[in-house]
Amino acid sequence: MNNKNQYLIPALILGISFLLGVIVFSTTWKANQSANQTITVTGSAKKEIVSDLGILRGTISVQSGSAEASYRELKNQLPILISYLERNGFSKDKIEFFTISNYPVYEINSMGYQTSNIIGYVYSQRIAIQSQDVNKIKQLSLDIASIIEKGVNFSIEMPEYHYTKMADLKIEIQAAAAKDAMIRAQKIAEATGRDLGAMRSARMGVIQITPRLSNQISDYGINDLSSIEKEITAVVNASFEIE
Repeated sequence: MNNKNQYLIPALILGISFLLGVIVFSTTWKANQSANQTITVTGSAKKEIVSDLGILRGTISVQSGSAEASYRELKNQLPILISYLERNGFSKDKIEFFTISNYPVYEINSMGYQTSNIIGYVYSQRIAIQSQDVNKIKQLSLDIASIIEKGVNFSIEMPEYHYTKMADLKIEIQAAAAKDAMIRAQKIAEATGRDLGAMRSARMGVIQITPRLSNQISDYGINDLSSIEKEITAVVNASFEIE
């Protein structure tokens, strides 16, 4: 009888310890399972912007039989170009002049091959104009080709339209996309009778800056400089706990 009592108490202690262990394990497992349940959503935000800086670049270029004649003709045409720009509201101090470049032009024989015989020289100079009046830049880009009628050989590049507050706007639009992701996740959780918990992870997608009403998209992002009116779009992939 004493032997039975001797083993009874340790057996009870062992049984109770095992039962407590099962309860703790079960509670912990359920808590972990609950914590491991997440919902992943994609949030997005879009905003229309208007460019506030326009840039127009172009090159005046001449060709003559000698280097001296080409340089002289370039210097003759340049004041005509400057005068044209001034009449259109761009003073000389607002024009950026780049270094004059030159190269020889070689004769092409009857077989279509270049020979070593120099038949002339090309001299050219690139300029750039900036203005916060983007519509003024646009109009100039459309009209300046007419300067050929004044004997100026000027080729223009496509104008660029920039938004100078883009750094701050990117932060704002990404925050709006993250908020949209949270709202989406909350609605899904509510629809299934659950509560939305903390955010577990978030990954920002590339930002797309496209012409207004455009459906362009790129895995590397787009930074449109060709249009005055643009749209900036941000995407965020986020995971939230559900309780």
